[in-house]
Order: sequence, then structure tokens, then C-alpha cells
Amino acid sequence: MSPDTNFIEIDGQKIPFTPGQTVMDAALAAKIYIPHLCHYPGLTPSGNCRLCVVQIGTKTTAACITPATAGQQIVNDTAALNEARKSITQMLFIEGNHICPSCEKTGNCKLQAMGYYLGMLDDHFPQFYQRREIDASHPDIVLDRSRCILCDLCVRASREIDKKNVFSIAGRGTDAHLIVNSASGKLADSRLEKTDLAAAICPVGAILVREAGYQVPIGQRIYDCLTIQETGLQESIEDNNDG
Repeated sequence: MSPDTNFIEIDGQKIPFTPGQTVMDAALAAKIYIPHLCHYPGLTPSGNCRLCVVQIGTKTTAACITPATAGQQIVNDTAALNEARKSITQMLFIEGNHICPSCEKTGNCKLQAMGYYLGMLDDHFPQFYQRREIDASHPDIVLDRSRCILCDLCVRASREIDKKNVFSIAGRGTDAHLIVNSASGKLADSRLEKTDLAAAICPVGAILVREAGYQVPIGQRIYDCLTIQETGLQESIEDNNDG
């Protein structure tokens, strides 16, 4: 290691970083897990979900959009921060229609896995029961907006990796929703293909490839075998494309 290597500390552990890395980049490179849903290695960070909030000095900030700076003293794994993350996860559940036992994504869903990881036992908040449009116009892909958590991973994947710009987020606050960038606003009239990263990267059951669900039996699904912490330290764009 070069004598010029810069370091930050996360929960007392000294780890190196390179100029341009965020706190999240440096943490994942050092195999330190910071909970997250909207972050994915290789995509531009957006700071949407706020699950990766950490404490630096007297301030809290999202690790995925905060540049690593030499000498930072970062607090990540505490009861208080994890309780705040659990509250955010509970709010994500009640803002959409996440009925896990009947969802095709169950066992492979990051939101569900995050609930397990953070010890979430109930929704805590009143359910919204959002009525959002389902787009089943595409021959290979179904878009169920009622399960969208507005992480915008599909937006960034389509724009940065697939080079198609199929999706966008429109509206603000409780009116925010995922839209399709086609003349009709329908998936059928977009350039989205089932082999695109944007079709595979959704962490929940909002974007589903037809005729691919329920093929992996209970006990062999992703989060039957691994925790979200374990998968979160292994992710890469290349692995997702290969899958």
C-alpha cells in the first residue's frame, strides 16, 4: 500500500480509499456493509432511499453520495441508525402494495430482505393501499407501479448501461411515479428488452419478466440462502447482466 494512501474510519475500522470514491464505494471495497436499496455498483448514485445514512461528526448523511475524505470518522452500525433505517423500510412497505406471500418476487426481493435484516416485524404505519397503473402491454415484461419504491435503479440502468432511456420519475412527493419514455407512455412502444439491465435490476416486484416467475422453489431463492448483507457485498453490473 502506498504511503500516500488516504484512509477513513468506519466504526473504528481504518480503511483505504481512492480519490473520487464515495463513503459507500470505500466501504463496499473493504467488505463493510452499509444498508442500501437504491445504490448499485457501477451506476451513478442518487441518494434516493436514504437507508445508507451514516453519521460523520455531528451530521448524518447518505453514504452513497458523500465523497470519502481523509480522516473522516464515520459511524454506521448503531442501534439508533438501524432503527431509523427500519422506519424507512416500514414506510416503503406501506407506501406501496407489498403483499409478500403472493408476490412473484418473494424470496428474491431486496425490500423484503431488508426487512428481515433490520428486524422488521410489522408495518408500524397505516397502509396507503396505493392504486397505481399496471402496464402489461409489453410481450415480455410487466410493470406494476404499485410495488415501485422509486429507487430509480431502472432509470439509471436504462440510461447509463442499456443506452435507451426507457424510464423516468415524474412528479414530486406523494405524486412521484415511474413513467415510460415512449410516445404512448406504454412499455410496448418502448425499446425495452427482457435482456436489458433495466428489466433485471428492480429490487422489488415492480418490473417482472414474463414466464420467469416461481421457477425457483422455496428454500433455493436468493434470500433463502443469503442475507442482503452478503449479496450487497457481492454485486456488480457484470454479474447482473450475466444473470
